[in-house]
Amino acid sequence: MAADCGVFVDWSQMGDVSRDAAPGKTEYKDLKELKQHARSGQWDKNHSQRSAIYQHLIKALPCRTVTPDAEVYRDIVGNSNSKRNPSACPLPEFVDGTAVPRYCLKAESVGSVHAVISCVAGQFPDISYCPSLPAVTALLLHWSADEAQCFESVSRMLACNEPGRRLLDQTFLAYQSACMTFGDLVHKYCPAAHKLMVATATDVLEVYSDWQRWVLGDLPFSFAARVMDVFLVEGYKVLYRVALAILKFYRKQCAASGPALTKQDSATVKSDIRTFVQNIGKSVTPDKLLEKAFSIRLFSRKEITLLQLANEKSLQQKGITVKQKRQNVQLAVNADNFSSEIVSAKEIRDVWSWIPERFALCQPQLLFTTSTHGCSLNRFYSHCEGHEPTLMLIRTTDGEVCGAFLSTDWEERKRGGNKLSFFGTGECFVFRMKPEMERYEWVIIKHPELASAAQPAGDEQTGGEDNGAPLSLEKPATESSQLSPFLSARHFNLNSRNTSMFMAGNVDSIIIGGGDGNALYIDSELNHGRTERCLTFDNPPLCAESFQIGLLEVWGFRDSMAS
Repeated sequence: MAADCGVFVDWSQMGDVSRDAAPGKTEYKDLKELKQHARSGQWDKNHSQRSAIYQHLIKALPCRTVTPDAEVYRDIVGNSNSKRNPSACPLPEFVDGTAVPRYCLKAESVGSVHAVISCVAGQFPDISYCPSLPAVTALLLHWSADEAQCFESVSRMLACNEPGRRLLDQTFLAYQSACMTFGDLVHKYCPAAHKLMVATATDVLEVYSDWQRWVLGDLPFSFAARVMDVFLVEGYKVLYRVALAILKFYRKQCAASGPALTKQDSATVKSDIRTFVQNIGKSVTPDKLLEKAFSIRLFSRKEITLLQLANEKSLQQKGITVKQKRQNVQLAVNADNFSSEIVSAKEIRDVWSWIPERFALCQPQLLFTTSTHGCSLNRFYSHCEGHEPTLMLIRTTDGEVCGAFLSTDWEERKRGGNKLSFFGTGECFVFRMKPEMERYEWVIIKHPELASAAQPAGDEQTGGEDNGAPLSLEKPATESSQLSPFLSARHFNLNSRNTSMFMAGNVDSIIIGGGDGNALYIDSELNHGRTERCLTFDNPPLCAESFQIGLLEVWGFRDSMAS
């Protein structure tokens, strides 16, 4: 192995990486030690060791019964490592025009990457969208003895059938839902970076759609190799972590340079981020990037999988399963088709940037307003029932504006009879808009120590969200999707019920947020209200603690594809 690997590499670009040293440790029985070595860069200077470890990791992947191997490649293509003309093996359409990154390979090795991907396309006819494949193939070629071995490694990653684990998106539905999931993670866990994107890009979702290319394609080789170490050990979630870390560092650079925050075309923002990623070595080391990535406090792989399922379901319902010109989400709330007596089109765009990504393709639909439908809680219910989610806006008689994003249909209140009982999910949040905009999310998001992820029966993992154990869902996807699943209270063992009091209503009042106070309490005449700090959102009063309602609006989410 030591003598064979690296034949495709331009060693003049590889720095102090050894091509001849003895491999050292290549097999691990202790998963904890394997993860620690992957994260800390133990294999970074020994090309042969990394090659041997990669082969062990990839051969250990559980795959479909019939998975093409190296012999299949030799039968179809041959076993030549001589110069290949890339144009003789054009890349398939499913890579969406993505070029092969050089990654310190010899110039002629790009033709080998083309040959491997061309063979993959013939052996995997079900792949319809996989723009990450050129980068992954180019990386694996580094540590392959020949094209055939690289082909087998790529094939095993594509054919991996371990439940709950995926390595590469292979359809547009999977890829696009992953982009939406990344957007959800950004505005939940990197709010400062998300605020920058909202302030500078005309279409935030378009910027986030580039996230996989930052990690697999734009990062310099020394960074990409370290990411691949952890990716092969810990799986897909690593890519999310690294992309979030990249965005954090990008925001830090923007803050240091102090440019004026003006709206730019999304393509300009995307290009700026790509340039930053390609030159990230000027300001950040690979160690610092991974340290930042693993310092981000995320929830379990299960929660991310539930969010991915919800985003996929949303795209399927909208008929978005193949690549098409994506509708500009900002157009859903432009001044021409949005009219509110409480907020402007610009203000509603800011609120839109806070909502879960799967609803961002929808446009606002006015369901209820006290100026038209009167001040009656019964009328409020009759107009809002059957809609999920909803957005409530309140303007007080003093001119203050606040509101709430409510994840669940108000009809759920009937399950408690006449008794006031709480329902909803952790996607609910409250906010204020005037005199200044601020959002207050479920307290568990910022303080995950208040809850622990519920473990499914028979799940061997006990090490929290960064373990390498396979995921097994507790409930079928259809059942998990009945409510907005991300951060849903029922997926946690909560230390205090107060932390999951999201929304409640009966004939006398509606309440949002609970536990030693309510974020919003509104009486049956939709006339008077109270706001206090509550345990669910850990919010200050959203306006004057006791207020009179000047106007109340409720907005639903209409599928823009249907209009």
